[in-house]
Amino acid sequence: MKLELEPLQENGYSFSLMHIHVNGEPLELLAKVAEAPFAEAEGHPSLAGDYAPLSVSDIRSDARHFLGEPVATWFEDGDTVLMGCTCGEWGCWPLTARVEVSAETVRWSSFRNGHRDSWDLSAIGPFEFELSQYLEALSVIR
Repeated sequence: MKLELEPLQENGYSFSLMHIHVNGEPLELLAKVAEAPFAEAEGHPSLAGDYAPLSVSDIRSDARHFLGEPVATWFEDGDTVLMGCTCGEWGCWPLTARVEVSAETVRWSSFRNGHRDSWDLSAIGPFEFELSQYLEALSVIR
């Protein structure tokens, strides 16, 4: 697997947003596919994959957020917020995962939505990244 973090400037604002791609696919699209059946069953299909990138300020410009030391966490059980709400506040509608780092790999698993505990997001991931490529991807965080 390959991780890409693409820093974006949003509408001229002075903060950078971290757009996450896994093997070239936007993370919110991968989430949308997994969440669609649950969102549709609730009668709110537009909720599926309705996430926005985190801003660098959300994680305090700290790449350790993606290395198992989360700055933004929702469930307070070691989860890492990967994406937030389209309103701009990560805590409004977060997508989280467990991030585990070993000597050679980083694994993202146990994806959850902060407000829909009943949604089974096991169709997202798990993703396992080679540590050296992962660290290179994180180098864009400043």
